[in-house]
Amino acid sequence: MSETPQSADLIVFGGTGDLSMRKLLPALYHCDRDGRLAPETRIIAMSRGGLDDADFRGKVDAEVRSSVPVDDLALWQRFLNRLHHVTVDIGGEDPTGWARLTAMLAGHEQRDRVFYLASPPMTFGPFCREANRAGLVTPASRVVLEKPLGRDLASAQRINDEVGAIFHERQIFRIDHYLGKETVQNLLVLRFANAFLEPIWNSLWIDHVQITAAETVGTPGRRGYYDHAGALRDMVQNHLLQLLCLVAMEPPSRNDRESIRDEKVKVLESLRPIVGGEVDRFTVRGQYTAGVCGGVEVPGYLDEPDSTAPTEASHRVETFAAIRAEVKNWRWAGVPFYLRTGKRMPYRSSEIVVQFKDVPHSIFAGSAPNRLVLRLQPSEGIRLHLMAKEPGAGEVALKPVPLSLSFAETFTSRVPDAYERLLMDVLTGNPTLFMRRDEVEAAWRWIDPILAEWESQSMLPEPYPAGTAGPAGAHELVGRSGRAWHEEDLA
Repeated sequence: MSETPQSADLIVFGGTGDLSMRKLLPALYHCDRDGRLAPETRIIAMSRGGLDDADFRGKVDAEVRSSVPVDDLALWQRFLNRLHHVTVDIGGEDPTGWARLTAMLAGHEQRDRVFYLASPPMTFGPFCREANRAGLVTPASRVVLEKPLGRDLASAQRINDEVGAIFHERQIFRIDHYLGKETVQNLLVLRFANAFLEPIWNSLWIDHVQITAAETVGTPGRRGYYDHAGALRDMVQNHLLQLLCLVAMEPPSRNDRESIRDEKVKVLESLRPIVGGEVDRFTVRGQYTAGVCGGVEVPGYLDEPDSTAPTEASHRVETFAAIRAEVKNWRWAGVPFYLRTGKRMPYRSSEIVVQFKDVPHSIFAGSAPNRLVLRLQPSEGIRLHLMAKEPGAGEVALKPVPLSLSFAETFTSRVPDAYERLLMDVLTGNPTLFMRRDEVEAAWRWIDPILAEWESQSMLPEPYPAGTAGPAGAHELVGRSGRAWHEEDLA
């Protein structure tokens, strides 16, 4: 067990919201259950809910307890006792909420103080200003910013400026939960702790890389948000580009707080810009229509229930995006990186596929190139597909055989949720798995021209039926070079 961090006050703004109830509080409970929270650590939810401590604990008991394995009621009660609630309306004229929070924190200035902003990005700047005005920001304080960080480069820079006016860059933790997944951590170990891969981790041996984040869910009740986000902003700008960086980055000099982030920024700055007419050639956008997903008939994006009425933005927003990217450096020259994400796909699957080139000269019929598949969800693991001979007499018959590492089967301990690792890194002040300002802005700098071109076009996203693997254009994107998407779970 890792060393227990010193006592902390974790203040969660948006503490009664969906992210807090589904992800943050269950993750914190597991951290507490495993003895990774100091006894004095408190979790203080901030919202406009008008709840007292008892109300909030009752809400958590009702909504969170069923989603976590509570096999020890004493441990669950200990966790509930850590919870507090303060009603604050950011931008409102009533200062009493900040006064109550100030009184609650008074006398505990020696504790680590973490502000977790589980709220829309438009609130990040105002929250930081009001917290600072209330005298709550100390040199040892930290602030966690949830994605999405802006809608484009200009808005991201504005948010960074507003938060940066109160907090030093070393105090700011921009979170991307994909970076906390076990497989992502194992990608770094696989690359940099095993000698056999490094000599072939380049354009001489790798044909192409695919990064997919497929979801079966649609957007019921969330169209108002998704109309202004879309797949490119919601998934590609952060999650998929982060995974691309980890695949393509050069070996860092050290496994320390800045070396890995330095190498990731270099990858983003090496991405070949996709601008003007190239956007139609190297990108595809789609929107799901009615279909059968998971054996159930589901409506199209424009007809999702419990959502706001469709607008012009609803017709134009993409629920699917695919991009052919290139990293312009010596290691990766000529190797395409295919990025793909979509809603209402036939299976839920997030994975990285590294497709190696074929052998220079095959003496066997039926051989196929080797392939390394790193699965992030739903079941985390690594598979290396090799060619092997099928048992039997007579002619040699080849068959691809996977060498598999399933974390659930190999390791008896529970695989922690990504938020558990990231929250503990925040509490211990380790920023390695969090995005630096220059990293976020470099990603937006590459994405912005694609967004601008899409938004300037009169053509609508290409429709695809729910339950299928995206629009036909996505298959043409890889098919033009004689390649195909890895469809092991998306056929």
